[in-house]
Amino acid sequence: MARKYFMQSDRIGFSKWCESDFNFAEMLWGNQDVTKYICASGKFSIQDIKDRLHQEIVNENTQNIEYWPIFEIAANRFMGCCGLRPYKENEYEMGVHLLPEFWGKGYASEAAAAVIKYAFTGLSAQKLFAGHNPNNTASRKLLNKLGFVYVGDEFYAPTGLYHPSYELESFSFI
Repeated sequence: MARKYFMQSDRIGFSKWCESDFNFAEMLWGNQDVTKYICASGKFSIQDIKDRLHQEIVNENTQNIEYWPIFEIAANRFMGCCGLRPYKENEYEMGVHLLPEFWGKGYASEAAAAVIKYAFTGLSAQKLFAGHNPNNTASRKLLNKLGFVYVGDEFYAPTGLYHPSYELESFSFI
């Protein structure tokens, strides 16, 4: 059954998490290749996955934002998530988590570009924030490609590391 999308790019459909999506959440956040850079242990427990799914649903219900589940439209395949979470007033944190089979194919930049445009036009964001694990060079390259500007390192409690941090103040590249 095809998902209902509230937003689309050329190849990607953006949906919203629901409690019945645990299988997708487990497929994504249960994959150590995905989580090795986003938590200190390198992998999420089943409870961590449940908590993350619940938090995304809470964010959507209270803030109208989340790291939305994304699907490859042509094949109706779950790809991962990309979206926003609260950061500061009129400022959101942008992030993307993709399953490994979708890496290196331009999906991350396509999804992030759609989210950036939505943040500035649909939410009137003043600024976006993003960070990455210092060992994740692919994320650094993505943020630079998207026009984010490095602003310093920020401590990220889930990994216990200082993550290179970036800001974006417009979506003129789109």
